Amino acid sequence: MSTCSTVSRNLAEPISGTAATATTWLLLEQAGPWGAKALTSSHLDPALGRALEAAAKGTGVRVALIRRPGRHADSGTPASRQVYAAHTVPGSVWLRSATTRDPRQLLDIDFAALGRGEHGTFDSALDGRPHTGDPLALVCTNGKRDRCCALLGRPLAAELAASDVEGVWEVTHLGGHRFSPTLLVLPYGYAYGRAEAHAVKEVLHNAREGRIVVEGCRGNSAWERPGQAAELAVRTTAGEYAAQTLAVIRTEGAAPRWEVTVAHTDGRRWRVVVAQGTSLPARPESCGASVLGSPARMAVVEIRDVTTTRALAS
Repeated sequence: MSTCSTVSRNLAEPISGTAATATTWLLLEQAGPWGAKALTSSHLDPALGRALEAAAKGTGVRVALIRRPGRHADSGTPASRQVYAAHTVPGSVWLRSATTRDPRQLLDIDFAALGRGEHGTFDSALDGRPHTGDPLALVCTNGKRDRCCALLGRPLAAELAASDVEGVWEVTHLGGHRFSPTLLVLPYGYAYGRAEAHAVKEVLHNAREGRIVVEGCRGNSAWERPGQAAELAVRTTAGEYAAQTLAVIRTEGAAPRWEVTVAHTDGRRWRVVVAQGTSLPARPESCGASVLGSPARMAVVEIRDVTTTRALAS
């Protein structure tokens, strides 16, 4: 069977610089089936879903629904729901956890502050506390959005859960269906594509140690896509895999060419030229797409260490 993910894999489409963008993720447990736009087409009150979408718009916060791996027949409204908030910008990464019996409490959060990395209103609205468990592995399984996410994502989530991997959840939408199975790892915010269980376990083991695995990585959601590609390229070039050592501090230019400055906490800096190209031949960007597309791809064409130049200039 030909799907968008098999075509993308067969064409060896690069995945660096394809992660969804969000400085902060807000995750609400919602059991039962999900529609294509899960916030308003699930068993969550659609009026609440619309209100959450409106509250998050333009704040850097991305709201998603999560559920435990397994069967998703309607089991009624859960008495208590798990809620997470995670800020992914290096230097101020955190992951907070809470439970609620009334998901409308999420509307008491200051979304603009949450997007800036301030978790005070999350804590006050929901009695939020630091998450003390293992990193979260959020596997996209929303088959109503794209069948690849169900065909490939659900078995991956089930295999991880059956292997007693802690912190595994199914999530509504991470973008990039053609890279299924996709997942997001929190608190650091790095997304992965074409994931297999053994590789996910390695990613999570490293995340527990505060390290990032670059293989199969789509990028850090804290950055726009040119920054995602630039940061991953610097990690590979410099052999730097500690989670919070690199940050994208400047992006100049516009499509199809950017100059991205990546800074290390030790003072080193790199200037990275990223060019946007087109993936050819045309292919389905989603199994639900009615026409073929030519998705954009981020190519790193130059990396310059500008640490010495900067030091001399100062």
